[in-house]
Amino acid sequence: MAKADYIISLIKSHYNNEPERFTTVALQIAAYEAKLGHTIVANDIKTIIDKAKEVKHKSKSFAPDLQGLIQENVPAVRLSDMISTEDIKSKVNRIISEFVQRDKLRKHDLENRRKILLSGPPGTGKTLTSSIIANELNLPLYTILMDKMVTKFMGETSAKLRQIFDLIEQRQGVYLFDEFDAIGGERSRENDVGEMRRVLNSFLQFIERDHSDSLIIAITNNKQLLDQALFRRFDDVILYHLPSLEEKEELLKNRLSQFTKKIKFKDLLPNINGLSHAEISLACIDAIKETILNDKTADEQ
Repeated sequence: MAKADYIISLIKSHYNNEPERFTTVALQIAAYEAKLGHTIVANDIKTIIDKAKEVKHKSKSFAPDLQGLIQENVPAVRLSDMISTEDIKSKVNRIISEFVQRDKLRKHDLENRRKILLSGPPGTGKTLTSSIIANELNLPLYTILMDKMVTKFMGETSAKLRQIFDLIEQRQGVYLFDEFDAIGGERSRENDVGEMRRVLNSFLQFIERDHSDSLIIAITNNKQLLDQALFRRFDDVILYHLPSLEEKEELLKNRLSQFTKKIKFKDLLPNINGLSHAEISLACIDAIKETILNDKTADEQ
């Protein structure tokens, strides 16, 4: 793309009030300048963007009614750091690509995938995926703590949900509904209470009406527990599993290779059988800490 096209895109994004598009184009300009060997210019652009993001995160706050129910995070993990199956990587990349090029899709009356359900055992990368998507799109990550909302505001959860969806409309970002099982359970279950059925019905209505520029991601450890009416409200469902042998070995290399060159990582695989991605990473960190604190070499572990 020529420089003139970049400038036109910047101007359009500014007057169309599309800050995330403005940032994306600015980063493209930085990459373009870097390819030309103009590293100082490229670094200056990236520095300006990073400082703007810091100011942006510091200046925003939530309404008093939502304090303690939403956490804002500044994601730092990139797609290239993801250790998962090619199928999951491909689906995540598709979500990112469709968001970046959503204007192109809208010209053909198509919408980008922006309501996503992630399902799988704990520690398999669902929350990490949300951080990656937010970081790749230069958007803040807002985590809605559903378990706290239901516990603390039983009887007025639907009203809180309305406030959250108003926020989704007003403030662009990636909104992660954590512990979604808290409200997403099957409505026909005998032990369900009327309040939870009303909350789920409210969520179904809100998510169906939502046409914002934010991304909505819901996380569940077991999609079998969810009400079937939920699935048609989501644009995509991504299923996570415990790591394969290849993924386990890649995780070990990724976490430990900088500390040792002699360990045969395949020999360690029987010791981590049945562990999730997060548990393997934690075990590696613990091994590194023990090595450092006991003044051992990595190969003595």
